[in-house]
Amino acid sequence: MSRPSDHYDSRPQTPGVLQPKLGLTGWLRWFWRQLTSMRTALFLLLMLAIAAIPGSLVPQRSSDPNGVTQYFADNPDLAPALDQLQAFDVYTSAWFSAIYLLLFISLIGCVIPRTKHHFLALRAKPPTTPARLSRLAGFTERDAPAEADAAAAITHARTLLKSSGYRVARFEAEGESSVSAERGYLRETGNLIFHGALVGVLITVGFGGGYGFSGQRVLVEGQTFVNTLLAYDSFNPGRFFDDGTLDPYTLSLDDFAVAYEQLNLQAYGQPIDFTADVTVTPKGAEAEPSAVKVNGPLRTNGTSIYLLGNGYAPTIQVTAPDGTVVFSDSVPFLPQDANLTSLGIVKVPDGLAEQLGMIGFFYPTQDKAQSGANFSSYPDLEYPLLTLNVYTGDLGLDDGVPTSVYALVTDDLTRQTGGTTGVDSIELKPGESTELPNDLGTVSFIDNDPAASAAGDFKQSVPRFASFDIHHDPTQIWLISFSALVLFGLFTGLLVPRRRVWVKATTRADGTVHLEYAGLARGDDPALKIAVTALADRHLKLLKFHQPIAATPEST
Repeated sequence: MSRPSDHYDSRPQTPGVLQPKLGLTGWLRWFWRQLTSMRTALFLLLMLAIAAIPGSLVPQRSSDPNGVTQYFADNPDLAPALDQLQAFDVYTSAWFSAIYLLLFISLIGCVIPRTKHHFLALRAKPPTTPARLSRLAGFTERDAPAEADAAAAITHARTLLKSSGYRVARFEAEGESSVSAERGYLRETGNLIFHGALVGVLITVGFGGGYGFSGQRVLVEGQTFVNTLLAYDSFNPGRFFDDGTLDPYTLSLDDFAVAYEQLNLQAYGQPIDFTADVTVTPKGAEAEPSAVKVNGPLRTNGTSIYLLGNGYAPTIQVTAPDGTVVFSDSVPFLPQDANLTSLGIVKVPDGLAEQLGMIGFFYPTQDKAQSGANFSSYPDLEYPLLTLNVYTGDLGLDDGVPTSVYALVTDDLTRQTGGTTGVDSIELKPGESTELPNDLGTVSFIDNDPAASAAGDFKQSVPRFASFDIHHDPTQIWLISFSALVLFGLFTGLLVPRRRVWVKATTRADGTVHLEYAGLARGDDPALKIAVTALADRHLKLLKFHQPIAATPEST
């Protein structure tokens, strides 16, 4: 008998097995199955974690724009190449967003079919009792008491299993009765809750990032911040943020207190507590005193206020030769070490014969090294000293290019003190003044508490500053809720066993009843045999003494 012309044996020139062509629909179906597999979801989750690593290696424009500017200055060749790869905007980059969206789609594709299948499984009755229970794990057998019959034994077993949290179904056959029971669907429910909550976390993080904002502001003691867009030192809005949604309120820094370790000589001088005493005044409401700590943010008017850093802000005043005050401000100096040796920049663009820039170092407790260099030996104000190096020339403030208030570019400036100029750097204690070079005027280090300083107490001579991060996330409650559901689903999926248990009663020819017990677990369940044996013992005891069934959970 001849074969059909399209049979593969009739075409010997084609080796191997001919595969059907998938076509466009087939390839799309194959791609969707690969994307929505759990293996792909785990791989994308790992890729997302790896993709986030560059965000911690280089500064990000969203959180540290000054750091990005400094990185370009320090790495003029590498920085442009990294910028092309969006390394300074990792979390909004095209490649990070692609991984994020693929993970989002993959999780949804995993959860929806599994939810449907789980819902149908919950409504289905337990499976029929297997013919040979002896092949299953935890198998044990007993002889029922002489007065028991098969139907009554299964009735008692059914009630006992149901009181232990099992879903039960009874089956009758010629010469035997049995009950099939199962429980542990909460395990799969937990898995679905875990994956669904993870999708919820992704949604809320994306939504919060789009409609929230984060802003930074440095306040010196006595200064007040108004929650408006122009009042922030730096501001990072979400993609869909509207500045009209800012809730107007004022934040005043009344006092900044630091407690230092003084009893343990091994940790002498280390800070043990930071407290920023503030006053919040909502629009049209009474002022509310409060405090901000390192691990204790202040939540007010829809924002969370975090304490980021602190330091000293010496009050510096520059006076022109005719006595006109051209600069007077408390300038935040950035700490450079644990003892708060601090660096600060003063820029005076107007009012003098030349533009004036000064690089200053502040020492809360000034001491001298063997080399003659100044250093701070303690972070509190015990013997404060301010040193200034003076530069004159074009500060670059009129070029229209933004410059950092914490940096002074000296390439095109003329140095007037220190270095090779032959003129000593300016050194000032609180309350002292001195002449500037080239008859430019005078500079003064203002003492905030001259009476106490005259008595040798400099604790209040220099105000402190605190830097705050003001954060608004409209999805915080949702994020906490979904995170709690993630933990609940995770622990439920790990701790709840999925079991099926059967009890079969067979009437022998002599009228006695033979009982068989067996169980089956989905996955590893080391307590299954113990649970089956405990069920057999309880059931036999119940039949023997005809005791009422107590609705207690199954012993495991």
